Amino acid sequence: MLSRSVRNSIKSQSIKSMKLVPTSAKILVSHETINANLNKRCYSVYNKTNYNKNQIKFTNVSCNFNYNLKRFNSTSVKVPPMAESLTEGSLKEFSKSVGEYIKEDELLATIETDKIDIEVNSPVTGKIVKLNFKPEDTVTVGEELAVIEPGEAPAGGAAPAASDAAPTPAKEEAPAQTQAAPAQTQAAAPAASKPAAPTPKKEAPPAISLEEPVRTTSFSRNENKIKMNRMRLRIAERLKESQNTAASLTTFNEVDMSAVLEMRKLYKDEIIKKTGTKFGFMGLFSKASTLAAKDIPGINGAIVDDSIVYRDYCDISIAVATPKGLVTPVIRNAESLSVLEIENEIVRLSTKARSNKLTLEDMTGGTFTISNGGVFGSLMGTPIINTPQTAVLGLHGVKQRPVTLPDGKIESRPMMYLALTYDHRLVDGREAVIFLRTVKELIEDPRKMLLF
Repeated sequence: MLSRSVRNSIKSQSIKSMKLVPTSAKILVSHETINANLNKRCYSVYNKTNYNKNQIKFTNVSCNFNYNLKRFNSTSVKVPPMAESLTEGSLKEFSKSVGEYIKEDELLATIETDKIDIEVNSPVTGKIVKLNFKPEDTVTVGEELAVIEPGEAPAGGAAPAASDAAPTPAKEEAPAQTQAAPAQTQAAAPAASKPAAPTPKKEAPPAISLEEPVRTTSFSRNENKIKMNRMRLRIAERLKESQNTAASLTTFNEVDMSAVLEMRKLYKDEIIKKTGTKFGFMGLFSKASTLAAKDIPGINGAIVDDSIVYRDYCDISIAVATPKGLVTPVIRNAESLSVLEIENEIVRLSTKARSNKLTLEDMTGGTFTISNGGVFGSLMGTPIINTPQTAVLGLHGVKQRPVTLPDGKIESRPMMYLALTYDHRLVDGREAVIFLRTVKELIEDPRKMLLF
């Protein structure tokens, strides 16, 4: 049997040459224990080597090993599963660089998909030894993003990679500058000693130029080409698909917002005090739409192949503008929620959308969409159907306009234009007009919502 010291030496060190190791000892050296990427070459001096059968004895051995077994315990970080319909995305950024240390569950990378951004966290604490992709690269589910070598960070933290290169001493440049200075002084001295003779001025007759005058002010003609992100590409694809698929038609109406504004004035402080939620328009319009959809079920339905699907529930998609594009998180079972409960959901989902925290569950589904362009000052517009839905309600800005009352008087009232775009394949014009008129009546007298 080999002596214990020799066995430990073989297991713990990188062997550069196996010529002096007997066959029975070679089996103890596995492929994993030999480091093929030594940072420094190992030099061994064998002054005397004695071995008898299974015994080997090294004396006066001098080796300089730079061996790290931790790299064989490295952890591979792969692209996580996204959703059934998503198999790839674009790498947005890495939060760490090669050589830096990262903690467990700390953000490592962000992957941009058609709908949401997916955060990839580190599964272990350790040092990043490899990053396999660059920003804007396409990554597929299951691919290896990075390799992390487990271990705690040293007390001083990770040293920057640039520290290995020796900086060029600044003192070497000083003599060159010092030598150049006298040469410049000597060259300038003769020139200064001989003053230039004055040149007589000649007055040229003014010439009349027929060419266009040269512009003294320059204007920018630069162009900046930026690659579209995946969400914007998907939005463009969906909008064009909607126009090509649905037989879109839009009907308009206007609603007097006097009752709603009076209601907000009376109860907004009390609502904020009790619930902390700001009382807006979206909750009332969402509730009015769910009630109107009970009379016109086609608005909440959909065409699937050669069939029509009617639903007993109403999942309302709320259009939210974000820096990356328009997203439509979904309020589930809005027909069963109160106005304030709908407002709470709108605030929650809007906050998540603007902070890029929406999940796929927040975006999936939706049977009817409401888009409020009035927050940006829109007077009137034609919304586009969010396929595979059948209709979308567009809200616009509240403006003071003269209105003729039933008794013939003309008064200035806060008015809002409403626009309903619907798929004429499923909803007829009569049904669309009735739906929009019902929403108008419920908003002009919100007390009616308590009767249904």
